[in-house]
Amino acid sequence: MVATQRALDLARAAAAAAQDKLATSVTAIDVSDQLALTDVFVVAAADNERQVSAVVDAVEERLHALQAKPVRREGQHEGRWVLLDFGDIVVHVQHEEERDFYDLDRLWGDCPTIDLTA
Repeated sequence: MVATQRALDLARAAAAAAQDKLATSVTAIDVSDQLALTDVFVVAAADNERQVSAVVDAVEERLHALQAKPVRREGQHEGRWVLLDFGDIVVHVQHEEERDFYDLDRLWGDCPTIDLTA
């Protein structure tokens, strides 16, 4: 199974929004073969809690323009690791320390990454 075109479009929009707010280490992982719940994980890092919040806001705003609303949001209060579940994609915005520690890229290393420039 391969991620849907809608999921790819949302992932690229989310990644662009994150990069616009200076998020680092932005990647997208096609998890559609491994998970039935979503097609793509977008993972981004930010230097501090304030920037995590700014990235989250930018992603939500960009995807709202594409008629995508999060069905679930977790971790916003702490601001260290915010998860935005849009159904087709799940966006993880992590503080740099959490990004390094949990290393989702390694955890999902058997899944293909998505070219975010297409």
